[in-house]
Amino acid sequence: MSGVVNANVVLAVAANLIPQAIAIGAYAARYAGVTTRRIATAISLFSLLVTASRLAALFMTPSLGALADGTANAALRDHRSVVTPEALHIFDLQMRIIIAAGSVGIILGALILPMFLAGFTRGIASFERRGSIPAALSRLLDPSVIVWLFGHLRPRRFSLGDFPIARVPRTLLVFNVVLFAVYSVGVVASYYASVIDLGARTTASGLSGLVNGIGTVAFALFIDPNTALIVDQTVRDERPRQDVAAMIFWLIVTAFIGTLVAQLILYPAAEYIAAVAHVWPHGKL
Repeated sequence: MSGVVNANVVLAVAANLIPQAIAIGAYAARYAGVTTRRIATAISLFSLLVTASRLAALFMTPSLGALADGTANAALRDHRSVVTPEALHIFDLQMRIIIAAGSVGIILGALILPMFLAGFTRGIASFERRGSIPAALSRLLDPSVIVWLFGHLRPRRFSLGDFPIARVPRTLLVFNVVLFAVYSVGVVASYYASVIDLGARTTASGLSGLVNGIGTVAFALFIDPNTALIVDQTVRDERPRQDVAAMIFWLIVTAFIGTLVAQLILYPAAEYIAAVAHVWPHGKL
């Protein structure tokens, strides 16, 4: 494993694990909005945390680029037009470790979800008092608040019966798997493609949107509207609060499944991007 794990792999793992945990923790904002009946404020805080997680994920890109450059440059120094099978195998393992970090991040996010829920509930009240997000966030620097938040990490028993899957739309769960599968693999697959086709590596590294675009469509058409509808119906007392808890639980489960599916589609996605990237440098459009 010494040839597989290096500083860039460790950095990429951290830059994938932490944002995934934050993204899962952001689900708590919807439940906090239901309990406080402050949906608009909760959605605003949800968007803030998701934006923060996506910005954090940007730190993964330079590490992926460095790993791809190292593999490609080694082949070019040996006057090879393709990467050796041995080097490609090592690079493949590195990419899969980075994707697996996302799976671990989802589990971590699920474990600390009660802390996020407590933080969102308190944050909504703090924002209403202060009228400023920065002022409300500054309370997180208070040691007493930090201790209070960590106090919510006590293990709690639950059963699947507490989260009836029948109360959650099947399309929502299916497309959530698709969303996390393609988002987990999109950027990684583009750099993988740059190693598969050295002649089009710069073009390939910029084509993650060919995969991520599928997730964007799934989120806009099927995931966001359905989750918003369930939350709105709950606030109007047309659904029990348990439905929102069930939705969050199964979104986490399907998110984890999506990261496992990402392992299966990594190489096909990379080949797909490499094939498209190959068209541009050779003037075949």
